[in-house]
Amino acid sequence: MSDLAIGSRDDGEGAFRPRTVALMIALGLIGFVGMLVIAAYAPDLRSGRNGGAHALSNAATGYAGLVALAEATGRNPRIIRDKRLLDADELVVLTPESGFTDMTEALAQRTDKPTLVILPKWATERDEDRSGWVNFVGLAGRANAERVLAPADKLKVEIVRGGGRPLIQHVGAEFGLSFRAPRPLQTFGGEGVVPLITDRDNRVVLGRLGDRPVYVLSDPDLLDNRGMATAEGARAALAMLDYLQPNDAEAVWFDVTLNGLGHASSPLKLAFSAPFLAMTLALGAVLLLVGWQATARFGPPRLRTRAIAFGKAALVDNAAALVRRAGREATLGGRYAQLVRERAAAAFGAPARLRDAALDQYLDRLRRRGRFSDLAAAAMQAQDRRALADAARALHDWMGETKR
Repeated sequence: MSDLAIGSRDDGEGAFRPRTVALMIALGLIGFVGMLVIAAYAPDLRSGRNGGAHALSNAATGYAGLVALAEATGRNPRIIRDKRLLDADELVVLTPESGFTDMTEALAQRTDKPTLVILPKWATERDEDRSGWVNFVGLAGRANAERVLAPADKLKVEIVRGGGRPLIQHVGAEFGLSFRAPRPLQTFGGEGVVPLITDRDNRVVLGRLGDRPVYVLSDPDLLDNRGMATAEGARAALAMLDYLQPNDAEAVWFDVTLNGLGHASSPLKLAFSAPFLAMTLALGAVLLLVGWQATARFGPPRLRTRAIAFGKAALVDNAAALVRRAGREATLGGRYAQLVRERAAAAFGAPARLRDAALDQYLDRLRRRGRFSDLAAAAMQAQDRRALADAARALHDWMGETKR
């Protein structure tokens, strides 16, 4: 019996030819590596043009225009996608889009560093016809803006109808340019707020929270894309950034982690970044070489052997293996003793009329070192493999000595 295929041949036909398999493996590897790279850099590849009020948005409520203008005028704007960068010494602009945005971690890192918090003002909905654009639904409400810094700082927000009139710059806050109130104007007030820009009724538009370098801009229309629609508004926005920025600052930072566009470093991204990229490429090359070597044969092909070999010796071995697997080896002692008895009777010319005990008595009289009846009884009484082997060896030796 054999489990080898009979009449098989490899003519290279069919869908699984070597070239087809190699092409499938190559495409699979390229796709797998591409998936890993995209998964590692997916957060960085998000454009942020989702109509939100953040530094990557080109909607009316976004601040992409201010970022582009700062870049064009050499102010070196940078986008914060990693929360660990919030401890920068330069000015950081925070743009929470809702009063329910968790500001705890961000403000904890900015307690003694210049920070501008822009309060939300508008409620918008996505424009289905133009990607990244929004349609105004109305004002988000005073309560929404008041919750941004609560409960640490309790602000009172107010919406002032009208607008278009110049805003007042307080002593020590000369920006060099005038600001005009948006329509409508959102203002705020609160305990310990130091006014920098107010309306004519002394309602604060831009203020500092006590002695901390934390500033609050109540109306985002002074800095968002809507406010960048005029040259006057653009110049005023840059003047505000310059005033809030430390003198030795090299950049202005715009945070987008509060807007859900942040990410943290991951082991997968580190594998594709210096200096770990060299190790990644080396491991990839090793895997390719191992795969290539695996396709080559080491030496001539070796045919598989039969499951059951030919010949008497193989038959005996197979029978012994079956007995061993069945655990019946100890029961063979009596049969082996009978086999030796029959061979001894024929070898020594025992009378044909002798059977069983009489034959054993005849064999015992041969005057050898052991009595045959005792050796045969030991073989029949064997209970395990070792006892059986010892008894069978004793019978075999008795037979050999008798023949001498």
